[in-house]
Amino acid sequence: MVACQILQFTWLLLLLLLRISESDSRAFQIVQLNMKEAESPGAPLDPLPLLAPSPLIMPFTNLTLPNLGSTSKYLNCYNLSGKCPLNFSNAENVLATTAIDCWSSLAPYLANAVCCPQLYAAITILIGQSSFSSGDLGVSPAHANHCLSDIAQILEARGSNNDLLNICSINPSELTQSSCPLARVSDIENALNISKILGSCEKIDPVKECRYKVCQSAIMDAAVKIASTNYSVEGVVGGDPVSRVRVAVVDDCRKIVLRWMVSRLDPARGNKVLRGISSCKINKVCPLVFPDLKKVTKECGDTISNKSACCDAMENYIKLLQVQSFVTNLQAFNCASTLAANLRKANVSSNVYNICGIKLKDFSLQDSGCLFPSLPFDVTYDQSSGIEFKCDLNDNVAAPWPSSYAYSPSPSSNISVSGTDLPPLPKAASDQSGELFSSLLMS
Repeated sequence: MVACQILQFTWLLLLLLLRISESDSRAFQIVQLNMKEAESPGAPLDPLPLLAPSPLIMPFTNLTLPNLGSTSKYLNCYNLSGKCPLNFSNAENVLATTAIDCWSSLAPYLANAVCCPQLYAAITILIGQSSFSSGDLGVSPAHANHCLSDIAQILEARGSNNDLLNICSINPSELTQSSCPLARVSDIENALNISKILGSCEKIDPVKECRYKVCQSAIMDAAVKIASTNYSVEGVVGGDPVSRVRVAVVDDCRKIVLRWMVSRLDPARGNKVLRGISSCKINKVCPLVFPDLKKVTKECGDTISNKSACCDAMENYIKLLQVQSFVTNLQAFNCASTLAANLRKANVSSNVYNICGIKLKDFSLQDSGCLFPSLPFDVTYDQSSGIEFKCDLNDNVAAPWPSSYAYSPSPSSNISVSGTDLPPLPKAASDQSGELFSSLLMS
C-alpha cells in the first residue's frame, strides 16, 4: 500500500507538471516538425501516397512517459470502481498504444484519424478478450458506466487526454449488446460461419480490404444473420424501404461480431484488423467543418477582378480549416473536392486552387502542411525525442478543382474518392521541414 501511495503521488505530480506545461503556451514558441525523405515502398498495388516517418516533438521532452508496468499489478492504485467485469490485464499493450494515440492536448487534433479509431478498437478488444471468462460479448447496462470510467482512468494515468470519452463521443451503451438479440459467445458461435469470418478477417491488407471489402462483407453477413433471429431484416440487404430500427439492430450486432472475432485473435493482430477496417470509413469523408463562404465569394465570385484580394480571402478561409484537425491524404482530397463544390455553388467559377496555389497539404492542421498516410498507423513516444508520428510527404499535390484534370488510371490501380479519381501523386522530394505553433496544441 505504501508503494501504491508513492506511485499515486508520483503520477499526481507528473500530471500537474503536464497541466502546467499545457496551460503556459507562451513558454513554447514553436514545435519543430522535421520531415525526412520518404522511401518508395516498391511497386504498390494502388497509387497511394508513400509513407514517411516525421517526428512531431512535443514540449514535454524532459518528462518521461507514464509507465505503470503490469496493469494487473497496479490495478489497486487506479482507484477503480471494482464493479467492471473486464479484464484489463488482457489488453495491456493495446491500452498503452491507445494512451499514446490519444496523448494529452494532441487528442482533439488526432481524434478522427488516429485516436478515436484506436480507442474503439481497444474497447472492442477488451470486451472480446474478457468474454473468455464471462461468456458474454456485451457488458451489462448496470456495469457499463463503471467500465467506461475505469478505461478512461487507466488511459489518463498513462498520459491520454482527460476528456477522451467526450472527444470520441463514447457513451456506456457502446459497451453493451444494445439491441442485438444475441451476445452469449455460445449463441454467437452456433449462429456464425466461424471459418468464413476468420478466413476473411484473420489477416487483411488495408488497401485491398477497402476496395474489395472481403472482411467487412463477412462481418456484415454475420450481423444480418444474428439480427434476423429477432427481426425480419430483408430490407437491410437490399429491400426498400429500410427500417431504421432494423438498421440499428444490424449495426449493434456488427459490434458483437467484431468483439467475437477479436476474441479469436491475439490482441495485437485483432487491433490491426480493426484499425484496417476503420480506415476504410475514415478515408471516405472529410472531417472538417466549413465556415461561411461570404468573404471568399465577395472577392472570388464571378469574374475575379483582383487576384490578390481573392487569394487573401482564400488564405484566410483555409486558415480556419487548418486549426481543426490533422487529416489523411485521402481525407484532404475529399475536403478539397467538397470545398470546391461549395465554391462553385456560390458562383466561384474560376479555379481558385490553381490561381492561389492551394495544395492538399493546406487542408491539414499545420501551416506547413502535414498530411497523415491513409493507411493506419500509431503515434509513438520516445523519451529523448517525445511524441512522433508519420507524415505523408506527397503533400504538394494541387488541390482538385472540378474538371481541372482528366485522370484515368488503369482498372488495376483505380482508387475512387467520393466518385472522383485520385490523381497521380509524385514521389516525395528532398528533406523538408515545417513549423507548428504550439498555440494550436496548447489552446
